Amino acid sequence: MEISAFFKGIIDSDIAPVVVCDMNHTIVYMNPSAAERYANSGGYQLVGQSILDCHNDDSNSKIVRVVEWFSQSRDNNRIFTFHNPKENKDVYMIAIRDENGALIGYYEKHEYRTPESLK
Repeated sequence: MEISAFFKGIIDSDIAPVVVCDMNHTIVYMNPSAAERYANSGGYQLVGQSILDCHNDDSNSKIVRVVEWFSQSRDNNRIFTFHNPKENKDVYMIAIRDENGALIGYYEKHEYRTPESLK
């Protein structure tokens, strides 16, 4: 089995939305949770569009600044962006680097603080 199928399986099984962008801010992948979360904005149809078209000017300037920060050092790979009290989760931007450490994209990661209630 191809290794990319394993990575796709990991991201697709995550209950948190994952939206992956390239260095041009183009959405290259959304997991099913992201497609469901952003269904009112187009869901999977957002793939191929700019993430900057999905946010206001303030958010876009923050996205651009974070990507610039990622570019400054191979050690700059994760940054907290905000806490969503309504859903009790923290949101981060994560750098994606190739095998040589070059920045090739980024994604947004949601981490829920609510304790698990399933048995």
